[in-house]
Amino acid sequence: MLVIRLFRIGKKNQPFFKIVVTDKKKPTTHGRFVEELGNYNPLTKEKVLKAERIKYWLSVGAKPSPTIHNLLVSEKIIEGKKIDVHKKPKTKAEKPAEEPKKEEKPLEEVKKEEVPPLEEKK
Repeated sequence: MLVIRLFRIGKKNQPFFKIVVTDKKKPTTHGRFVEELGNYNPLTKEKVLKAERIKYWLSVGAKPSPTIHNLLVSEKIIEGKKIDVHKKPKTKAEKPAEEPKKEEKPLEEVKKEEVPPLEEKK
């Protein structure tokens, strides 16, 4: 299955991404992709997109990643609602209630209790 996603090429602390079409099962490392569709610089918010090629790949059946989907919606290349990419933090009401701790006997009481001897088989 083909997917449209980001391919990072920037240096450390200087992210820069290519927007590429690639097979979903292959990693985006080492520059192995089908076609480059543009680039995105998150530091300067600069976006260069090839709208016609993106529409072509979407018509062929390529699926955009959630981040790319939101980028395409904001650039009005495709229509639709944005997708929540990040997980929302849990509120206090959603956290499971803690179970009360079982009462434990002190170690001294445990030692004092006698254990019946095991029966030996003859």
